[in-house]
Amino acid sequence: MDLSGVREAYETGGFDEADLADDPFAQFQRWFGEVEAAGYWEPNAMVLSTVTADGWPSARNVLLKKVDADGFVLFTNYTSDKAVEMDVSGRAALTFSWTELRRQVRVTGTAERLAQAESDTYWATRPRGSQLGAWASDQSAVVPDRATLEAAYAEAEDRWADRDVERPGHWGGYRVRPSMVEFWQGRPDRLHDRLRYCLDGDGGVWTVERRAP
Repeated sequence: MDLSGVREAYETGGFDEADLADDPFAQFQRWFGEVEAAGYWEPNAMVLSTVTADGWPSARNVLLKKVDADGFVLFTNYTSDKAVEMDVSGRAALTFSWTELRRQVRVTGTAERLAQAESDTYWATRPRGSQLGAWASDQSAVVPDRATLEAAYAEAEDRWADRDVERPGHWGGYRVRPSMVEFWQGRPDRLHDRLRYCLDGDGGVWTVERRAP
C-alpha cells in the first residue's frame, strides 16, 4: 500500500511562545481542556514507550489518569511488560496524538511507582468489574485460551462475593516525572510549531526552546 499521495495541509492557527503557560503542566491542562471540548473519545489515551532489558523499543496505548505539578500518572499490573521495563530503566516516554486539532505532545522523563496509599485511592474509584479483572489477569503472561481468563474472572467473582475488592499487591500506579515536554502544532507548508519545555536539572527551572519542524 503506497501512502505517498496522502496530503495534509494543516490549515490551523499557530502556536507561539507568547501562547505558552509558565510550565508544561499548565500548558498540557490547557490543551487537554480544548481536546475535551472538541469531543474526543478517550482524550487521555497516550502511547507509553519504554525499552526492554536488551535494548528493544516497546510501546503500547494506555490511559492517563492524572496530571499535576508532580507529573503524569498511569496504572497497571506490576508484572506487565511495561511495568517491568519502567522498574528496570526508571525511564519512560509518553505521546499524545490529537490529530483532529493537528496537535501532538511528547513527554520524556523518569518513571517511578506511586506510594501504596495513592494507588489505593485510585483503586477505590475503579468499576468493580475492572477490579476483578486485575485479579483475574496476570497481565502480559501467556495463557492457553480465553476460557482460562474467563475461569479466572469467575474465580475472582466468587472470592470477592458480597464484599469490597481489595487492591492486589501486584497492581498500582506509576508517575512519569518529565524532564522534557514538547508541544507540536501543525502549520501549513510543513512549517509546524514545536515548542519544547526543558527542565534545568540544577535549579528545577523550565526553559523553552523552539525547534525546527
